[in-house]
Order: sequence, then structure tokens, then C-alpha cells
Amino acid sequence: MLPIGLVLALALGLGGCGLFSAPLQYRGQNVTEDQLRQLVPGTTTEADARALLGDPTNQGLFDNNRWAYMGQVTQARIGRYPAVVNNDVVVLTFNDQGVLEKVEHLNRKDTVAISMAGGTTPSPGGNASFFQQLLGSIGRYSPTGGTGGGGGLIQSGGPTGGAY
Repeated sequence: MLPIGLVLALALGLGGCGLFSAPLQYRGQNVTEDQLRQLVPGTTTEADARALLGDPTNQGLFDNNRWAYMGQVTQARIGRYPAVVNNDVVVLTFNDQGVLEKVEHLNRKDTVAISMAGGTTPSPGGNASFFQQLLGSIGRYSPTGGTGGGGGLIQSGGPTGGAY
């Protein structure tokens, strides 16, 4: 049998680990399972959905009858970006009369990995050498914010019409 002091020390030691874990951070509109059960296709209207869930995160660009509620749960990690614990997207599709037709619940398992396009976008003047970049702006200083001959220390056309 373990002494009571050892059991208490272990309980406090292991219980203290929870003190150092970062809290979960909820972003966006996280739809709960209880709210999902209240969305009944053929019965729920747009007004019912808006009263239950609030305004959608996104409405379809070409189809205003498709609403998306997007939410994310993250948790901070030491020395790194926040870890994504959960991603949820609930898509509601309404008919033209404003009655719910379909509810889709998408999460991390439904994501598709995409890769970034390779290459670079060409830009004019992007091939200047270091010295061209360093010396290229000499003589173009203007305290008024523009470049070229509009500003500087000598201006014509002052209050008397001459140089000042």
C-alpha cells in the first residue's frame, strides 16, 4: 500500500501539468452538434438559421442560397505557431423559397492539400544590380513626397512670383 503522502504528491504533480497547457482559442463561427440537430431540412427557414447561428461567415458569390459557417479551434504551442486542433465548415443550402434543403458538415478529414505554384512573377525593373539600386535614387529627393524636380530647396512661383 502506498503512503498517503506519496499519493498526494503524485496527484498534485500530475494535476499541475494541466496548469501549463495553453487554453483553446475559438475563431470564427463554431457550430455545435446541438445546433446542427436543430437544422432540419424541409422545415428550417433562412430566418430560423440566422436566429440560431447568426449571420453566415460567407454567402455564395453566385448563389445567395448557399451559406457557410466557418470555425477553427487552435491551441498555442511553445515557440511555434498555434496548432490547429479542429477546422469546421457547415454549409447550408436553401431553396428559392428560403427553406433549408441540405446541411453539409465538413472538417479536417475533408480538406484537400494543394501546393503553391512555382516560379516568380516578373516585374519591370526587377533586374537592377546592387549598385544600380544603391545609386539609382540620387538626385530624386523631395521633401514634399514626390520624386523628380517638383520639390527640393529651390522652387519657383512663390508668393512674389519669383524664386525663393
